[in-house]
Amino acid sequence: MKKTLIVLLLIGMLTALFAVGSEGKTEVKVLAKTSQSWNGDNLPRYSKGKPEVTILRISIPPHTDLAWHEHPEINAGVMISGELTVITDKQDTLHLQAGDPIVEVVDTWHFGKNEGNEPVDIIVFYAGIKGKAVTILEDTQK
Repeated sequence: MKKTLIVLLLIGMLTALFAVGSEGKTEVKVLAKTSQSWNGDNLPRYSKGKPEVTILRISIPPHTDLAWHEHPEINAGVMISGELTVITDKQDTLHLQAGDPIVEVVDTWHFGKNEGNEPVDIIVFYAGIKGKAVTILEDTQK
């Protein structure tokens, strides 16, 4: 899985370096590069198995709380619009707004809430394993 991700990153970087638009040079800005989730926990090793990348665009209506959930695999995202607060079961709290990156907590119960008056739109990338859920809702564990 690690080799696959490295190859994908290299292809993406090379494409970005050699792509030139009509306005000039392509700009590459690193939004996140870390070995830790947003609460400071170290990210786990990649699971063994057939890799499966999932990319989701998630829209959360105004004044909506998400269900408690956890992610068994590494994932990261970028807020497109709105503001979101993420809270773990240990009360670690993160406030996100449009343009912010997030490297999500793994194997940690948490939820997000949109307390604002506009929808939240976030794109999330999951580095998972084929056949394994990327999100586990708390209700499924009871």
